[in-house]
Amino acid sequence: MSETKIAIIGAGPGGYVAAIRAAQLGAKVTVIEDIEVGGTCLNRGCIPTKTLVATTEVYEKVKEAASFGIDIEGGAKVNVPKIMERQGKVIGTLVKGIRGLFKMHGITLIEGRGAFVDGKTIEVTPKGGGDKVTVTADKIIIATGSRPAEIPTFKFDREKIISSDDAICFGAVPRRILIVGAGVIGCEFACVFKGLGAEEVTMVELLPRCLSTEDPEISEMMARELKKKKIKLITNAKIEKVTVNADGTVTSSMEGGAEVVSDQVLVSIGRALNVEGLGLDKAGVQQGKRGEILVNEFLETNVPGVYAIGDVIGGIMLAHVASAEGITAVENILHGNVRKMDYRVVPAGIFTIPEIGSVGLREHEAEAKGIKVKIGRFQLRGLGKAQAMNELAGMVKVIADAETDKVLGVHIMGAHSTDYIHEGALAIAMGATAKQVAEMIHSHPTLAESVMEAMEDVHGMAVHVPPAK
Repeated sequence: MSETKIAIIGAGPGGYVAAIRAAQLGAKVTVIEDIEVGGTCLNRGCIPTKTLVATTEVYEKVKEAASFGIDIEGGAKVNVPKIMERQGKVIGTLVKGIRGLFKMHGITLIEGRGAFVDGKTIEVTPKGGGDKVTVTADKIIIATGSRPAEIPTFKFDREKIISSDDAICFGAVPRRILIVGAGVIGCEFACVFKGLGAEEVTMVELLPRCLSTEDPEISEMMARELKKKKIKLITNAKIEKVTVNADGTVTSSMEGGAEVVSDQVLVSIGRALNVEGLGLDKAGVQQGKRGEILVNEFLETNVPGVYAIGDVIGGIMLAHVASAEGITAVENILHGNVRKMDYRVVPAGIFTIPEIGSVGLREHEAEAKGIKVKIGRFQLRGLGKAQAMNELAGMVKVIADAETDKVLGVHIMGAHSTDYIHEGALAIAMGATAKQVAEMIHSHPTLAESVMEAMEDVHGMAVHVPPAK
């Protein structure tokens, strides 16, 4: 293969994976990153939050030790500096790993802010100052990601009114915190802060339910779990004004006059695309109404040779989707637009306590498409492994085509569900039927047996489900 020059703007899970795959395929690669390799996911999102979730789960288990027959004298207490230290070590190890892979693959990393001069030229302002660097490339991939959305009502001050970027680093667990938005990020942080000892955690959601993108049954079950944790969830509510008071408290006023007083407000109302200052107009790259970079099915923009991946194209904003798009874009660059992105099977994980894993259609989505479905359900408390772990909360819900029996969707709430949701993803990807998955022998005792039972329940044959009356 002749040497191909590929420049990638952004080293998040889309950009750095694309860079490594391109190098594996023999291309000469330059990556431009203005903050740190790993992007939001590794430095300010997925990894630090999941480290906090893991810490919270350990703390909650320690507090339950007596129920397992283990006596702990003096009890357990939260040590925030050590939590932050461990979080930093986890992030640092993974950042070092990516930088090491870049070096081993001969990938050039330029640390600074990149902007287009034209469709083949990028000017980089170095992070540490100094003269600007000009990068020319045969092909360019834009992978600049997104950041927490900010609106005038909730102007971030990084102390009292904070974003998820700020929330991962704290000197002490807030005594009272208000979380604006009961979506994925809001629910995850609610579980963390309450689990680590916050006295009052209140969530305010504009929509009728928390986790509105999930199957309604799963959403309702999570609402019950939040209530058990004494997390207050206020739905169908809008905050109109936020005031930082002289005593350091924050008053959030809602429509209708209700108020919530807290020590901090965490705003988790969505993501804004990182497109500013990229010089897209100079390159002639077209954008959509929300600012998203427009791409075709091969992830190429309207400018030949310029591709875009990840959050910045405004599609499914998940790290693993960005990585898949990065690999697809690279293969198209090197082999001539031969691979289209397939978004039919995208598993998603929500790292609440307990977790939620989902893939495929929700029941109402299938019905909206005119598909007749059969539903299988299994409560995790019916599993021997769940009983042994004392992880009883949750269920598996399977949506299958009523005519073909093919699995259309799998939705799980329960411990480690984000790990075994991939059984459902593989079933959908391979066109398997509920009967085929149910007949596959599952190891016992495991949490994954719940998937088998729910698949059996599609036909009313689950062994550990009481017969219908």
